[in-house]
Amino acid sequence: MARTTPAPVPVQDNPVKVSMASMIGTAVESYDFFIYGTAAAAYFGTAFFHAENAFIGVLASFATLAIGFLFRPLGGYLAGHFGDRIGRKTILIWALSVMGVATFLIGVLPTYATVGVIAPILLILLRAIQGIGYGAERCSWPSSTPRCADAASSERSRRSASRPGSCWRTARSS
Repeated sequence: MARTTPAPVPVQDNPVKVSMASMIGTAVESYDFFIYGTAAAAYFGTAFFHAENAFIGVLASFATLAIGFLFRPLGGYLAGHFGDRIGRKTILIWALSVMGVATFLIGVLPTYATVGVIAPILLILLRAIQGIGYGAERCSWPSSTPRCADAASSERSRRSASRPGSCWRTARSS
């Protein structure tokens, strides 16, 4: 006689862990993007762009800020495309990692005085990578909302699902 084995029971995610991971990821992601705007205004114009007029250097640094915004849709497209194939959780982790690595590399990037024209080129490339990562995270963020709702019990679902977005608003206002 053949033995039948019961179907495996899916493991339920810990709602607190899922909610906290979504909040922290969204806060870090947003903070990285917003802190760049401050650095672009105060430091990057003179450090990365060789301009005789300081105002032109600041304008060039703000143009690199815009590069990040221009590449967001590409990140969203890639996250949507690959999220359906390999999973949104994987894409969310990838997006957070890409954003963190690009931010770290911007922090250790040599200045124009050190390496010349390579510095602004690398800065623009890293900003494009940051924009892709941020766009992927924003596209994956709607998946973190249902993940929070799915991980929580039914009476707490709405409150848990609102946490990732509230963290983004908190990071933006700081």
